Amino acid sequence: MPLGDAAAMRSAFEAAYRARFGFAGVGDLVVERIGAEAIAATPPLPAPPSVARTLPPIAEAQIVMAGAPRRTPIHDRSGIAAGDRIAGPAVIVDANATTVIEPGWSAAADRLGNLILTRHAPPAAATGGDDAVDPVRLEIFSGLFMGLAEEMGAALQHSAASVNIRERLDFSCALFDADGHLIANAPHIPVHLGSMGESIRTILARRGGGADGRGIRPGDVYALNAPYDGGTHLPDITVIMPVFAGGGTPAFFVAARGHHADIGGISPGSMPPDSRCIEEEGVVIDNLLLVDSGGFREAAVRALLASGRYPSRAIEMNVADLKAQVAACARGAEGLLRLCADRGTGVVSAYMRHVQDHAAAAVRALIGRLRGGAFAYELDSGAVVRVAVAIDAEAGSAVVDFAGTSAQQPSNFNAPRSVVRAAVLYVMRCLLDEPVPLNDGCLAPVTILIPEGSMLDPRYPAAVVAGNVEVSQVITDALFGAFGAIAGAQGTMNNFTFGDARHQYYETIAGGSGAGPDFDGTAVVQTHMTNSRMTDPEVLETRFPVLVEAFAIRCGSGGAGAHRGGDGATRRIRFLAPMDAAILANRRRVPPFGLAGGAPGGRGATRVERADGTVDTLGGTASVAMQAGDVFVIETPGGGGHGAAPGADEGGCG
Repeated sequence: MPLGDAAAMRSAFEAAYRARFGFAGVGDLVVERIGAEAIAATPPLPAPPSVARTLPPIAEAQIVMAGAPRRTPIHDRSGIAAGDRIAGPAVIVDANATTVIEPGWSAAADRLGNLILTRHAPPAAATGGDDAVDPVRLEIFSGLFMGLAEEMGAALQHSAASVNIRERLDFSCALFDADGHLIANAPHIPVHLGSMGESIRTILARRGGGADGRGIRPGDVYALNAPYDGGTHLPDITVIMPVFAGGGTPAFFVAARGHHADIGGISPGSMPPDSRCIEEEGVVIDNLLLVDSGGFREAAVRALLASGRYPSRAIEMNVADLKAQVAACARGAEGLLRLCADRGTGVVSAYMRHVQDHAAAAVRALIGRLRGGAFAYELDSGAVVRVAVAIDAEAGSAVVDFAGTSAQQPSNFNAPRSVVRAAVLYVMRCLLDEPVPLNDGCLAPVTILIPEGSMLDPRYPAAVVAGNVEVSQVITDALFGAFGAIAGAQGTMNNFTFGDARHQYYETIAGGSGAGPDFDGTAVVQTHMTNSRMTDPEVLETRFPVLVEAFAIRCGSGGAGAHRGGDGATRRIRFLAPMDAAILANRRRVPPFGLAGGAPGGRGATRVERADGTVDTLGGTASVAMQAGDVFVIETPGGGGHGAAPGADEGGCG
């Protein structure tokens, strides 16, 4: 191949790579497969008529198009021949489809019988200006925004290398406005979605003013996991991409947060049960320029991941997943720019405001129907999360006050403020009856008060790894308890990790959900702030030296009541090679609560059944060395029941 052709091929490949993944940095190109296409001549198709026919409609109907009712002709698809053209407004019907031709568009049949739609007039300007909200367009834009977030999630899942992101789906993708407010998200992980905006606002505060002499520029991408600067816990790395739509400052942001299987720390999997400071939990990434003007800074990333007392054990996997997160953000940015080109940047920005305003109005109406209350929920450690909700029905506002919550813990059961905010956002959205997208507007009528120095607003360098996964569940259940809405769910994520220098694995294990006033709880489901999937046994056993002996419903573990709580699960993992394992969980001493006379759910339990026949009983948090043949057994809690049972209730799965 001549050099010129090779250079052109590389240039085209790099352009396509940048468009898909959001950065350059392609190394040597390897041609793995070559396809050939042969084109043969076919007899010429008959020429269309020189003059297009005027087709009479088969009927007419009054149809609303472009915001107004119009007398609209209806045509039969079978009567349209090559060369025929139909101007909108019109409707074309056949046995399998209905095609709507709006004003300003026309349809024509080509020589192959395809129906080609063409715009021949610019779209009409929206009446009332960009700030006017139309209910139909609001619904359309809400769907468009959520669709883009879902596209981002699909791109991340398919591009990621780790089991944690690719199989367990422990990631979240979302769109944000220019100020870092959450606009739309795919149905991913609630604790991620409600806290990601804090990460973006950190980048805006640190870089938006150009204090570093550089500012935020097109082609830049940032990464952050710092819990005291907008993050949650260290394994959750947020990748943030600004989206420029013609101006000198970002018009929007897109972000992808993924839970990395290892980011360092004192135990494989970076979920240490016994960490006492943030350094022991892994490598801190604070306001890192991940992609510089379109170039992925791989050397700098690798150097950071290898730094500190407890560097990452899985740098190759970290880098691969970070690149997948950038690719997901590139997909979202591309979609937003395409939407701006089609609808106008001003209109897109306006509807981002309208989406939030609609959610705020819905929550204000909800608050007018709610009753305030208070609740205290104890953790196994003896620490307590207290919350009181004060309602102003006339103003449609609420104050959520966590005064009286235990002080910062010496353990890692401390939650950054961003996690608390995420839990409150999730609960308010759950209480809504209408299908409002989860966004920052849901918190506009809500004031959150958190005592400084408490376990919900710890001071650096307190350990926080359990805050995101365990304390968030306690906050959520306490809020539902204060509203009297639903009994306690399993109240934990049952974080299970194992690994060595070569393998690192992490999973959260499903349990029972709480019952409500008119429904039973659900057995073996990921509850509240987690929404990840269990790894398929075939994948888990292929990638790691373990055997899944059982994953079954733990019959009778749901709390009794007029409506029963959901049952928990029993999970048995046999190790085929020596490894370190750890459990980071709750609800082993204090059971999930029942409501309105319902019984509490069953407590969880953890043990190791040794190959020699001995059994080690573990608490909710523990680390243990596993040998080949040992079985790690986790019994997850059931949900609380609701209402006094009318008679004897034997429970069970039957």
